[in-house]
Amino acid sequence: MQDWLEGRIAIVTGASAGIGAAIARDCVTHGARVIINARREVKLHELAQELGSDRVVCVAGDAAEDTTIDRLFKAAHEHFEDEADLVVVNAGRGLDGSITTSDTGQWEEMIRTNLLGAARLMRAAALHLVYDIEHGDADWQQRARDIVVIGSNVGRHISPFSSMYGSTKFAVNSLAEALRREIGPKGVRVSLIEPGFVRSEFQGVAGYDDTWFAEVVDRIGPVLTPEDCAEIISFIVSRPPAVHLSDALIRPTRQDYP
Repeated sequence: MQDWLEGRIAIVTGASAGIGAAIARDCVTHGARVIINARREVKLHELAQELGSDRVVCVAGDAAEDTTIDRLFKAAHEHFEDEADLVVVNAGRGLDGSITTSDTGQWEEMIRTNLLGAARLMRAAALHLVYDIEHGDADWQQRARDIVVIGSNVGRHISPFSSMYGSTKFAVNSLAEALRREIGPKGVRVSLIEPGFVRSEFQGVAGYDDTWFAEVVDRIGPVLTPEDCAEIISFIVSRPPAVHLSDALIRPTRQDYP
C-alpha cells in the first residue's frame, strides 16, 4: 500500500454507494482518515465498519443543508482533533431525459441537490481551508489542501438525452473553475472530475431505462467503475502542494459520445 494520503483528513459526501463509497475506501487505503456523509445512515455505518471505526466517522444527513455541512467540519475536530484538508463534493443525483422529456416534478430537487447543495459545500470548504492556511500551523506548501468537485462528462459536452441533469453539471463545472481562480492563489487546490459512463446505483436513481443502458454498455463497454474514478482522485490530491491537476475528464476507452 502506498500511503499517499497519510495524515490527511477527508470529507466525502454521497458516500453510501458508488463513486463516493469508492473514494472513501481509496482514501483509507492510502492512509487518510475520513468523515463520510449520505442520507442512508445504515449504509454509512456498514462502510465505516468495513473500513475501521478508528479511520472513519459517519455524519448522516442531507449534504445540501447548512446544518449537515457544519457537522461535517466539526466532526474532523471532535474525532480527529484537526481541520479537514480534503473535501470531496460528490453528493448528487441524475435525471433521465431532456428539457422536453424529463420529469418536471423532479427538476427543483435535482437542482437543489446538484447545484445549490454543491455550492454550499464548496463555499464552506473554501472558507475553512483558506482560514486554516491563514491561521493554521502549516502553510500551503507544507500541507496540501484540496476541494474535489465531481462533475460530469455531460457537464462539458452537451447531450440531449440527459440535458436537464447536464445543465446542473455545467453549472457545477463553472463554479469549480471560478473557485479555483479565487482561492488557488491562496494555496487551495480545486479539482474538477468529469466521469463519463460509470456503472453504479446512479442509473437506477436517475430513472434510466435498463434496456437502453444495457445497449450502451454493450456498445461502448467496459464502462468505468467507481474505483476507476477514486484512483484518479487519490492520484490528483497526493501530488506535492505546488502541483495542481485541476481538471480530469475520464471516459471508457470506447465511449464516443458525448
